[in-house]
Amino acid sequence: MQDYVTLHLTNITKGREADADRHFEELHVPAVNKLRGFKDVQRFTCSPHQLMPIIQPWTHATLYNFTLADPSIDLPAIAPLLADVREAGITAADDAERTYSYRMYHPWKYSANYTPGPLSHLMFLLANFTPGREAEYHQWYDDVHSVEVSESPGYVGMRRGRLCEVQVPPVRYCPGDQLILGGIQVDDAELKPTLQEFFDRAEGKSPSGVAWGPRSGTASIARTVHIFKSISGPHTA
Repeated sequence: MQDYVTLHLTNITKGREADADRHFEELHVPAVNKLRGFKDVQRFTCSPHQLMPIIQPWTHATLYNFTLADPSIDLPAIAPLLADVREAGITAADDAERTYSYRMYHPWKYSANYTPGPLSHLMFLLANFTPGREAEYHQWYDDVHSVEVSESPGYVGMRRGRLCEVQVPPVRYCPGDQLILGGIQVDDAELKPTLQEFFDRAEGKSPSGVAWGPRSGTASIARTVHIFKSISGPHTA
């Protein structure tokens, strides 16, 4: 058995936000709960506070966790449930919708910052390693960077995975074959200073005096960083 994460990224049709919330709670969650290997699902909305100065392409993200023996059989089973939302006109017809599935390397690795309970916010990266340096990349993340990030105030843990050979249709190009999840537990008012401290530690400018080591050349600059706020869940099997 292996753990998988499916990340559904989408925008909601203007004026259908309440319908999207209702559909998720009343129809989608019960239906997903019937899928083989389903563990939990949590829904997020894009935060106004971000680390990377890019236009965020999605307003909503839904994170599904599965434990499966054969992803080729069970991962695609979620496709009709996502199609229901699309066909109801709730998913915006803007060609932004993406669904990416990842085979996870390990469970969440939490720091001492973690309080048992749900994440308030999620940082996720669609990332890549520098060609020819994969082993070094994993060693840097596992031994160095995951510790730096997870010990930053407000951050509580990290989880990583690789793009799965099985994807949920309709299959679209994914710009990052490495998924990095960063867990955050803060109040809304604390998110902006939490991200500022993250940035300051990375730049060696933190008032705390804590400075991260140099960014490894094994991590490609071809990546995007996204910060989302939890709005529902996690709903467990």
